[in-house]
Amino acid sequence: MVMLDTLANAMAAIVNAEARAKPEVVIMPASKLIINVLKVMQREGYIGEFEYIDDGRWGKIRVQLLGRINKAGVIKPRFPVKYKDLLRMPDWMRKYLPSRDIGILIISTSQGVMSHREAIEKHIGGVLLAYVY
Repeated sequence: MVMLDTLANAMAAIVNAEARAKPEVVIMPASKLIINVLKVMQREGYIGEFEYIDDGRWGKIRVQLLGRINKAGVIKPRFPVKYKDLLRMPDWMRKYLPSRDIGILIISTSQGVMSHREAIEKHIGGVLLAYVY
């Protein structure tokens, strides 16, 4: 099996386990990007604790689920977004989030991976990675 997008696989695993009301999910292979996206989801209260497990190969991440995710996924293609675009909720934002105050977009910026709300506070743009609500 060829893995092309590990972040997409991780988000799909989380959504599938959440739909089956599982208490936790194991994501493999692990990557720094997946860990950073999980940190944002944890800060926003979508997931509980998570830990990296070194299995001698690619590593795994065990994630505690809280039952708060309705939908999550990656944004493809990963297009750049300016700070001004984040302020006025354009059409592409409506495509991924159900309404203005529900859910987050996860953005990779020059200051690290963060939610679109944090990016607005810091007045920076970046590249869209994923969405969660």
